[in-house]
Amino acid sequence: QVHLVESGGGLVQAGGSLRLSCVASGRTFTRSTFSSYAMGWFRQAPGKEREFVGAISRSAASSRYADSVKGRFTLSRDNALNTMYLQMNSLKPEDTAVYYCAASTRIVTPDTESQYDYWGQGTQVTVSS
Repeated sequence: QVHLVESGGGLVQAGGSLRLSCVASGRTFTRSTFSSYAMGWFRQAPGKEREFVGAISRSAASSRYADSVKGRFTLSRDNALNTMYLQMNSLKPEDTAVYYCAASTRIVTPDTESQYDYWGQGTQVTVSS
């Protein structure tokens, strides 16, 4: 079992930046366990379906992003700390959402919810205009 906890959300003005973190843990979790998971971020705005934001491969060698965040958001991970990060720059009001991290054993950089096995509880990001 993998337990994911997001942090770093908050209120920021348009044009500002935030960095989200996602820490993984579990009863038998080790650093080698974390590096066996591709990791991703999704977000859900009020009244909308949850959507893909980005994903990073197990070794961080590859990543992919939704078109809406490309060039503004950057994924990274520190496998020694069992942690994934989402650096969000040039934030826009339309980035306002609950952000969820997820872990997948399946493919390199999954971009659909069904490809993920574990989910965090989410962290709220609010961007004011």
